[in-house]
Amino acid sequence: MNQKEVIRIGIRAVIPTATGSAVFLGNDEKVFVIYMDPLVGNAISLLINGAKSERPLTHDLMGMLLAALGAKVERVIINDLKGATYYGRMIVTVENELQQRKVIELDARPSDCLAMAAQQKAPVYVTRSLWDEVEDMSEILRKMAEHPSGEGEGSKDKE
Repeated sequence: MNQKEVIRIGIRAVIPTATGSAVFLGNDEKVFVIYMDPLVGNAISLLINGAKSERPLTHDLMGMLLAALGAKVERVIINDLKGATYYGRMIVTVENELQQRKVIELDARPSDCLAMAAQQKAPVYVTRSLWDEVEDMSEILRKMAEHPSGEGEGSKDKE
């Protein structure tokens, strides 16, 4: 197995929970869930639905800063799981009058990676080793879509 092998995934749904947000990630083969702070979950939901907040949120500000510096999020990778904590990497490219082209890899919370990917319309990947480790939640997401509880709306990713 190639340690660097990655699988493209998308944000399938953002569901509010009693303590935060459940973000369902995956593709046609499998879906898994990452739980996160409700504020970041809400920001991701707004971003994937193209909704605008009254004032710029943190991820909007970061996007404007990147654009001003001639940078963009190239891709994000959810790359590890230790205990109940996921880890992510954000790959940023910079092309401006000061530099030819520079690639920067940043350690970041998966929630921030996902928000920035949604804001920048960048692809999301998961490592093969993590993909093989996570539990498939496709059936739960399908059942939730068939029988919405009415306690908040999930958001479908438009890939």
